[in-house]
Amino acid sequence: MKTKQQYIDSLRRLDLEVYLFGERVTGIVDHPMVMPSMNAVAATYELAQGDVMTATSHLTGRRINRFTHIHQSADDLVNKSRMERLMGSYTGTCFQRCAGMDALNTLSVVTYDIDRARGTRYHERFLDFLRYVQDEDLVCDAAMTDAKGDRRLRPAQQTDPDMYTRVVGQDADGIVVRGAKLHQTGALNSHEIIVVPTRAMREEDKDYAISFAIPSDTKGVLYIYGRQPSDTRKLEGHTYDVGNLFYGGHECLVVFDDVFVPWERVFMCREYEFASELVEKFASYHRQSYACKSGMGDVLIGATQTIAEYNGIADMPHVRDKIVEMNHLNETIYCCSLACAYEGAPEPSGTYYVNSLMANIAKLHVTRVPYELARMAHEIAGGAVVTVPSEKDLRNPRVGRYVEKYMKGVAEVPAEARMRMLRLIEGLTMGMGAACYLPESMHGAGSPQAQRIMIARQVNLGPKQKAARRLCGIE
Repeated sequence: MKTKQQYIDSLRRLDLEVYLFGERVTGIVDHPMVMPSMNAVAATYELAQGDVMTATSHLTGRRINRFTHIHQSADDLVNKSRMERLMGSYTGTCFQRCAGMDALNTLSVVTYDIDRARGTRYHERFLDFLRYVQDEDLVCDAAMTDAKGDRRLRPAQQTDPDMYTRVVGQDADGIVVRGAKLHQTGALNSHEIIVVPTRAMREEDKDYAISFAIPSDTKGVLYIYGRQPSDTRKLEGHTYDVGNLFYGGHECLVVFDDVFVPWERVFMCREYEFASELVEKFASYHRQSYACKSGMGDVLIGATQTIAEYNGIADMPHVRDKIVEMNHLNETIYCCSLACAYEGAPEPSGTYYVNSLMANIAKLHVTRVPYELARMAHEIAGGAVVTVPSEKDLRNPRVGRYVEKYMKGVAEVPAEARMRMLRLIEGLTMGMGAACYLPESMHGAGSPQAQRIMIARQVNLGPKQKAARRLCGIE
C-alpha cells in the first residue's frame, strides 16, 4: 500500500490538461484551489491500517486499502460504512474515493454477468485491471453523470449526439470515445478514470452503452475545474476564513475529446441490455456510501455544541433539545447505511451486493437530514455565522482590538476561537464545505426522485396488504 507521501508524489508525475478560471494551469498538486481536496484523499492513505481501513485481496491474498477491495462478505459492506463515517468525521469533507470503490464492485458483478450471457471476456479484463489498481493502490474516479442535454430525449434522440458519452470509432486495437462527464468529484486527484453509463439504454442507444478505464492523463482528456461557494478564499493565504483549515473537495467537468481506449481496458461495448443493471448496482453501492454524511454531521454537531458553549447558551433547554435532535437525525443516516450492508448478499460473481431497497432509503434520507442539521446549526450559532469579520481584520493593528473586543462570547473564550468555530459552521453549511455536504447530499448518487422510483419499484406491497386484510377479517 502507498504511504501518504507516495500518493502525493504519484500525482506529481501525472500530466493533466487542467483549466481553472479560464486558464490552463500546471503544478496542480500544489495549487491552493486544489491542495485541500488532495489532502483529503491523502488522508485515506494516512489512516490505512486495521480492519476498517484495510482488507485482504481476494485476488492476491495481500493486505490492501479497502477503497480498492471487492466486498467478499456482509462484514466487508459493514466495514465500508464504518470507514466512510470515520473518513467523513476525520476530514469534514468528501474524501473522493467512494465512487471509484463502488464502480470497481459494480463492474466485478456486471462484467461477470455479461460474459455468462454473451460469451465475452470482460470479466477477465476487469480482474487484470483490478489487480493493477490493488497492487499500485490507485485512486479511481468513477465517471457516470453525462451532460444529458434535453432531459426529455433519450441519448440517441439528442440534437447534439455528444450529450452522452459514446463510441465514435473502433478498430482491432480499441475504441474511440467522445463526450463529457459532469460533477466529477476528485477527478484531479485520481490516477484512473472509470467510465460507466448514466442510464438504461435501448438498442438505438447502444453506442452509449460503454464502460472503460483509462489513465487520468490520457491524451484527449480535459479537466475544467468547477466553482464552489467562497472558493477564492483559498487564494488569500492560510487563514481560518476557509473554515476547514486542512481538507476540502472539488468537482470537474471532464471532457473526452476523441479519446482512444485499448480493448484490454473496455468492460462494456454496446451491450445495451446490461446498462440498466450496471446503473442500478452502482447507484445502490454509492447510495450506501453516504454514510460519510454522518461523519460530516459529527463535525457539524461538534461545532454547534461548541459554539453554543462559546455563546453561553449550551445549558438552555431548547438548545439541549436541538442538539439531541441533531444527534438523533445524524445517527439515522448511519443506521440506514449499516442496515443495507447487513442485509447484503452474494451475486453470482461472488461479490457481495447491498440490499438495494435499503440503500435507496438510506440515500433518500440523506437528501433531507443534512439540510435540517444545517438549519438547527444556524439557529444555535446566531447571525454572526454570516457576518463575522475576516482574520485579516482581527490581525489589523488599527481595528483588530475592536474585533477582539466585540466578537467575544463568554469571557473565558478568546474571540479568535469563537470566530474560527463560526467559520467552520459557515463553511460546512454555506461555504466551500457545503458543496459536498448539502447539494451533494441532494443530488449525488442520483436526485431524490431517482431513489423514489427505485423504492416504488422494489418495495413489495402485497405482504403488507395481506397482513392488513388478515387483521381486520377480510378473506
